[in-house]
Order: sequence, then structure tokens, then C-alpha cells
Amino acid sequence: MPRPSSRISGIVPSGKDGWEVHFAAWTRKEAGEDIIMLSVGDHDFDTPLQTIEACVTAVRGSNHHYTPLPGLPRLRTAMAAASSACTGVETSPDQVIATPGGQAALYAAVQGVLDQGDHAIVVAPYYATYPNTFSAAGADFTVVETPAEDGFQPRADMIRAAIRPNTRAILINTPNNPTGAVYSRERLEQLAEVCREHDLWLLSDEVYWTLGGGEHVSPRSLPGMAERTLVINSMSKSHGMTGWRMGWLTGPEKMITLMINLNLVTTYGLPAFISIACSEALENRYGVSEIAERYAARRTVLLDAMRGMNDVTVRGSEGGMYVMLDISAVEPDDEKFAWALLDNEKVGVMPGSSFGEAAAGHIRISLCQPEPVLREAALRLRRFASSYGREAA
Repeated sequence: MPRPSSRISGIVPSGKDGWEVHFAAWTRKEAGEDIIMLSVGDHDFDTPLQTIEACVTAVRGSNHHYTPLPGLPRLRTAMAAASSACTGVETSPDQVIATPGGQAALYAAVQGVLDQGDHAIVVAPYYATYPNTFSAAGADFTVVETPAEDGFQPRADMIRAAIRPNTRAILINTPNNPTGAVYSRERLEQLAEVCREHDLWLLSDEVYWTLGGGEHVSPRSLPGMAERTLVINSMSKSHGMTGWRMGWLTGPEKMITLMINLNLVTTYGLPAFISIACSEALENRYGVSEIAERYAARRTVLLDAMRGMNDVTVRGSEGGMYVMLDISAVEPDDEKFAWALLDNEKVGVMPGSSFGEAAAGHIRISLCQPEPVLREAALRLRRFASSYGREAA
């Protein structure tokens, strides 16, 4: 075949391929083994019934046609209200654009602020798609780690040291995937100072904002930041709608206008019936409180069940859908540990190094299982860590 573009060829996996552990666990579970899947961040429950019924009604109501490029007016109004609540900044519909999921919002944001050859900073640990979203834009990037011993909080001095003359943007994620860390107001204020000082865009992925364990602070709310912050959001986690592919981007009105032009040559709008169902879900907050309470309870159950486990330390883990465990005192190679845990105790987890070097020596545990399953997983993990340590000694 003729040569593909360097842009598409450059989108390659980054970091250790911990997904191999996940796929192996899934394959063995499908074959009938008693595998506990704690590797993927997809809800184990269905979308709230009210949202499903709203979609069915919309389908039957002949909502099968093209929609406006930025989203249905009703949808943008509902998303603007959600952004006002999320970011603490009064938001108008003209400051949001609907996208097919949070990843599409991130892609649009990166395309919107970076030219080929520009430089960006990615704060790690990071969601797996981040680096190659920049690669897809032809941009260079530097990964800045957040120290595990500091609770995976961002450090402005480390970020400032990574800035180059062609740096245009910084990407953060709070509450964080994979660590569950919720960035503090103090650290975000320091980061905002760096952005203002160097005239940088801040791309803020806040898709887990309803699942935080404390105060959610959006950097958009800090002085001088609304004009330079693009907030990525999604209905996947907050409303239990991972497969519906609905997200949005919030930012300055002039930038959102340009994003509408980008939609013209990418998604060309969104399905009407899904848009209507999402509007109703946002307006009525279907499932939001229940989902947040469910994950908070699961986090407590898992951490309580593991409390006092020798040589295993909890890092971050204040919010989101995950718990991050430092197992480096048991086994420095987190991928080796994850494979051994799967083979010996039939528990599938993600090696932390899949998300950046800051998470090396850790494992990420998804809370997307019922509480009895999490208790059993904790029991197996405790048993495994104890025997692993004895064998190593």
C-alpha cells in the first residue's frame, strides 16, 4: 500500500503495555476462570433507567436527523449549567461545545492550542491516551512526574523547569486517573501562576469531578485563568454513560467558536436522540448522587479491608474510581507483580507504570465491582503480598 502519514503512524502505545495483563485476565474470565477484574474503569452497573427511557422516547419521537455542530441548544444549555457547577465559573452555552466523549473533547482542545512543532507538558501519572493525543497534533511534549510520596500532587517548580520557548500548554487531570489524587487548591494556584507567567493554555481534564473525596477545585475558577483554561468533561463517569460517548469542552467563547469549525471537518454533530437523553440526564442529574455515593462507599470498603497490610502503602486515592497502591517494597517491578497476582490469586489489576514513571512500583485497582467482590479481592491481595514477601526473603 502507499505510505501512510507520519501523523497517524506516530500514534503508538506509550509506557509499559500493562493492558496485556488486563486482556489476559479478561480472556481467562471468559473461559470460565474465577477472575476478579479490577483492571478497567467501566461501571459494573447500567445507565440509570430514566436516561435510557429518555433516549427511547427520543428515538420514537423521530429525532433521527442532523444536529447543530456545537450541539443542540438544549444540550449546550444543560452542559453550561453543569460546567458552572463543576468549575465554579458562571458559564454560558456559547462557552461549551458538545463532543462524542471526553477523549474527543481532549483531542479538540489539543488541536485548538498547538501547532505542529509546538511543545506541551503532560503532568503524570496520566490517562493512557494523553501523550499520543499530542503526537496526533504533531506536537512535542514533556512528561512531568508528580512524586508518589507527595500524594501525586503537582509541583510548580518541576513544571516550570520543563517549560521551553515553544511551550504552549499544560495538561492536568483532577480527580486523577490513575491515582485518585485530588489536586489541592494551593497546588493549583501555584500552577495557575506558572500559566499566567508564561502565557500558557491549561487543559484541565475534570471528568471525575463528581467522584472526588474532598473539595473539587477547577483551575478555571482561579484569577486570570478562565481566559486560558479549557475544561474537558464527560457524562461517562458522572452519569454512568461510558458507552453513550457524550462529552463537552468548556472555554473562552472565541475558542469555542473555532472548535465549532473543527467539528465541521471531524464529527459533524452528534446523534439527536442521544443528545436529548443527555440533556434530560444533565438537567435532572440522573444517577449522579447515587454513583458518587457508591464509589465513595466502595473506596472505604477496599481501603478498610487492606488497612494494616504489611509493605503496601496507599498513595493518592482520594477520589475517582480507583485506588493506587505502592507495592514497591514487595516487588519493585509492578508489571511482574500484576502478572503474579493474576496467576496466583486470579485478580486482574493494572501496573502503575502503564500510566507514567511516577506510578512505577504501584498497581491501580478499579472500584468497578460490588463491595463483596472488593472485599474478596482485598483478601486475595493481602494473602498474596504476604506470601510474596516471605518467598522473596
